[in-house]
This record gives sequence, C-alpha cells and structure tokens, in this order.
Amino acid sequence: MNESLEEIANSTVMMASDRSVQDSSSLLVSNLSRMGNMTVIISKNGTPEEDQIFLNTTAAQALSGIFVWSALLITCHQIYSHLRSYTVPNEQRYIIRILFIVPIYAFDSWLSLLFISNDQYYVYFDSVRDCYEAFVIYNFLSLSFEYLGGESAIMAEIRGKQIRSSCLYGTCCLAGMSYSIGFLRFCKQATLQFCVVKPIMSLITILLQAFGKYHDGDFNVTGGYLYITIIYNVSVSLALYALFLFYSATSDLLRPYEPVLKFLTIKSVIFLSFWQGMVLAILERCGVIPEALLIDGYKVGAGTVAAGWQNFITCIEMFFAAIALRYAFTYNVYQQKKSHAPDNIAPMHSISSGLKETINPGDMVQDAIHNFSPAYQQYTQQSTQEVVQPSQNGKLGPSVTKSPKKSDKITLIDTDDEF
Repeated sequence: MNESLEEIANSTVMMASDRSVQDSSSLLVSNLSRMGNMTVIISKNGTPEEDQIFLNTTAAQALSGIFVWSALLITCHQIYSHLRSYTVPNEQRYIIRILFIVPIYAFDSWLSLLFISNDQYYVYFDSVRDCYEAFVIYNFLSLSFEYLGGESAIMAEIRGKQIRSSCLYGTCCLAGMSYSIGFLRFCKQATLQFCVVKPIMSLITILLQAFGKYHDGDFNVTGGYLYITIIYNVSVSLALYALFLFYSATSDLLRPYEPVLKFLTIKSVIFLSFWQGMVLAILERCGVIPEALLIDGYKVGAGTVAAGWQNFITCIEMFFAAIALRYAFTYNVYQQKKSHAPDNIAPMHSISSGLKETINPGDMVQDAIHNFSPAYQQYTQQSTQEVVQPSQNGKLGPSVTKSPKKSDKITLIDTDDEF
C-alpha cells in the first residue's frame, strides 16, 4: 500500500508540475481519496503515508465516552439536587448555569471526536461550546456579586479604599487609585464584552470555514485563524483580568464562600482549555503532531488532528472538572435551608420552573443594558434576595424576600465617581 501511495504522489507531482503548491496538494488528496476507506498522514519527511491515528479508533471513542458519560452523570445529579433544593434562586440560578459547562463541553467534544472525519463538523460543534464559555464567565462574576449583596453592598465595603499594588493580580499599574463604582462597572463590562465578542467570532469562524478560509493552527496572514485567535485572546484575557481585579478587591468579603476553588476551577476550564488548543495547533504546525490528509477516506483540513486531540483531552478533563465543581458549588447548604423550612411552606419553584428560570438569559440582557447605559453612574443595582424593613419604632424589622426576576435601583453615588 505504501508503494501505491508513493506512485500516486509521484504521478501527482508530474501532473501538477505547472500548477501551484495548493493545486498540487488538492490534486494529491483527490487521487488518494479514491483508494477507499483509509487514513493518510504526512510523514516527517513530507511524504504521504498510510497510517492509523489513535483518535479515530474505537478505543479512543470508547475511552473518551466513559469519561464523558461519567461526567454527565455527576453533573446532572448535582444540577437536579440544586433544583430539588431551589431555596435561594438568586444564587442557584447562576450556579446551575455554571454547572452546565460540563455537559456542554463534554458532550460537544465527544461529538466532535466521533465526527472527526466528517467534513470538519467539529468547527460547528466547538462554536456552540465556545459561546457558552463566555456565558459562564459572566455568571460567575454575577454570582460573586450576589454573594456579597449586590453592587451597593459591595461599594459600602470597598469604596474609597486604596487599590493594593500587586503583580499577581495585575494591579501594579493601578497603584494610587481607589475603588469606585466605575471599578465595578469595568468588571461587569469586561465580562459582558466577551459574551458579545465570542458569538460574533464563532459566527465568523463558521462563515470562513464554509469558504475554506479557516483552518486550526494555520497562522497564514491570508487565513482567518490568526486574526480570530488574536481577537479572542484579547477578549478572554480582558474578561479574566476583570475577574482577577474583582477577586483582589473582594477576597476578604468572599472568604466565607470559599471562592478560591470556584475561581480556579472556572479559570482552568475556560482559560487553560484555550491555551491547550492553541499549543496543540502549533505542535501540528511544527510537525510534532502529524497532519492528516485523509481520515477514514474523507478529506480533512489542516488542524483537524490537533483539534481532535483537544477534544479527546477535553472529554477526560471534564470528568475531573465535574468532581471539582461538585465540591466548589455544593448543594448541601441549600438542602439544609430547605430542611429547616416549616413543612407548611410550599416550595418556591418546581424543578421545571426552576430550570426554566435558569436557562432564561433575560437577566443578562437587562444587566448589559444597565451596565452600558449612560445613566449607570446615577444608580447601582441592589440585591433582591433580602431587604430589611424598618418597623414603626425605628428598629430593624423582619427581612422580606423579594422576586429574583427584578432589581431595585437606588441612588448611591455622584456622576463623577469613575474608575
């Protein structure tokens, strides 16, 4: 078989002697694809050879499937437990959205691996996964805001304090500045911009893929991968930098909620997976990972093998992410609140209505309008979880639970308080 491959390669070179390198490559792949169900890679010396890659074997698909379905069972049980004990909707809404990153990442990556040879379908699957990661970053920041009681409660604690200069948190360039409402606004805007940029980049990727202008790991200036990677890297770095800034400002306030494990888990899943994919693409480009011309008789583009390894590794990583998220966002505290409630009090939400509220992105849209509104500086959002009502004698009265679907806005600061 290797001799026939060499004969086809030599005949292709002779036929395409007057053509461009790209035409010669296309002609070679066209000739090889007629040889049936086979996998052809480019060897280290640049010649095509028939070889089997691990990614399209039954062993790879079965092994990744075991990790994926184990991760799905762990996370789906955790989501179900949160919905059964849906006692603090303002917090659990964000927690459940964050937990959904495991099923979406794991199942999406597994599908991409199963269809690795089918006309680069993985690009379309990965677009869905990439869009959701932006949503997760926003929800994690919003959950942190909710833990602390909303913007006004946070500002009551940190407003006017000097920003500590730290290279670890990226605040070395902010020495001498103090926390203001503009600081919180920047944190929200930096995460919301990623929720806008990422879907747009995913749509552009799909369009470029349809016209053959996008290949993973192809840093050619005539392709789209280079520019999309640069824009995406800037956008996700800005969003994660905002999380760093917010954590550095509120780490003491967040300590009762054990934020370190939460923050590291979210950061690892999103940020490290991006760099992992980029490194794998570079390794294929450098020849460390072999580039495939055909997989199971189907023509594939550059970067397919690197993307396949990225999806395979992600399938395994999601199992460990599911375990970490189970400890980071435990449902036990909400289950205890439900058990301490009087028996005659009906549950706030059924499981179906709680899930419906969770998947409704209306609060994100309202928050985006609020944070990018020119009138933002004249009010801040107040947490709606509990509002303490004063009694007639001036003492604090009982707390009143309010609807989690709306936000009260109270005047707090002047318009000159900027970051």
